[in-house]
Amino acid sequence: MTKDLLLESAQKLQQVEEQYLKEYAEKRENLVSLMNQKMQSRADIKELVGEDNIELMKDNHANHARFLESLFCEYSADVFTETVLWVFKSYSSRGFSSLYWSAQLNTWVELYKEELTKECFAAIYPYYNWMIVNIPSFKRYAVEELDSTKSEH
Repeated sequence: MTKDLLLESAQKLQQVEEQYLKEYAEKRENLVSLMNQKMQSRADIKELVGEDNIELMKDNHANHARFLESLFCEYSADVFTETVLWVFKSYSSRGFSSLYWSAQLNTWVELYKEELTKECFAAIYPYYNWMIVNIPSFKRYAVEELDSTKSEH
């Protein structure tokens, strides 16, 4: 998938209604805490994030939740696409495994099903589905950009 097609598909996402943004915002800190607990309890966590990257992973989860809340408040397909691409590149360069992304995003979805109302989950799930479905493209762009950076040196 080209970057233009990624952006085009992101433009089809709908703005989250105010009531669901409010619910997400009220539960965000608890969701991050639960997310960190679930991810840290995984037997393969060091393989996913690297030997000394647990605190970086926690920062990523907090930043992820704040970023998504800001998108739910004022959606921009361009900001969403560019930020996800940047995150994949940035964390890959810091030793995060490519498998981390599916583990992380699927865990968020699992948590949201448990912690959010059915209506709120339905409102935000398309954003996660878009990220999950496009993981292969994000990985490819991250690798290409990292390789191009290496060839410049």
